[in-house]
Amino acid sequence: MNLRKRIISAAVLIVLMFTCIFLSHVTRVLFFAAAAVLCSWEWSRRLEEKELYCALWVTVLHTLLQGMLLLLRAPLSANCACFIGCVYLAFFTGILDQRVSGRGSLGTVTALTYPGVLFTAIMAVSVSDRWLEALALACLSTWSCDNAAFLVGSRFGRHKLAPEVSPHKTVEGALAGALCSLLGGVLVFLLGRLCAASPRLSGILLPLPLWLCLLTALVASTLGQIGDLAESLVKRMLGVKDFSDLIPGHGGMFDRADSLLFAIPTAYFCLRLALF
Repeated sequence: MNLRKRIISAAVLIVLMFTCIFLSHVTRVLFFAAAAVLCSWEWSRRLEEKELYCALWVTVLHTLLQGMLLLLRAPLSANCACFIGCVYLAFFTGILDQRVSGRGSLGTVTALTYPGVLFTAIMAVSVSDRWLEALALACLSTWSCDNAAFLVGSRFGRHKLAPEVSPHKTVEGALAGALCSLLGGVLVFLLGRLCAASPRLSGILLPLPLWLCLLTALVASTLGQIGDLAESLVKRMLGVKDFSDLIPGHGGMFDRADSLLFAIPTAYFCLRLALF
């Protein structure tokens, strides 16, 4: 039954994600903004269990404003000003609301940074001219890496990668994941060549050099594994297994986004450094 729930939830999430991503740049931003709001809500809810009360409205406001600024093509200084202003609001709320206080203000600032700033970076990638290449490389390499790391690690893993943070992850699994992430790079390379060769598909996915696809896939998936460990570190600090039960069989939105929060901006930066 749990496996059935996992498959159904994953299918629904994938269909929703692909629909939003390919519909328009507006729906892409809205999709990632919604994911950011859900992650902030999960973070706030978990802190409340520790009697730490965040100003959730500040993190939601930050996400909405950043999304609007990106859709309006505002300069980077406006996004920086938005973040700084919301940091001010986080501490003003702590000063004015005794229940939030200093610890709640720090929890709010943490949410503004993780996941807030990372989701802002992903929203920025989604409206860039290399959005499809970056998302394809990050997602395909990360998913390949995660599945290979789990299968190899659970069967052949002997050496713990970070036992104090995530006791089930192994060095063998991490290496297998990094190796299999190259499959994602090869697939993006082949899709790019296919689009270039077909007049009907021309321009959808730009052809990239094989070395760049492989390098980006490897670096993005490696950062994705670090992102997974970073979230495990936070969950261990909070003493929870999952951030929520929002997605049946998968945990919360934060649990699904942890790797991609690191992988998508990394993939974009790799492409930008090589092609711009």
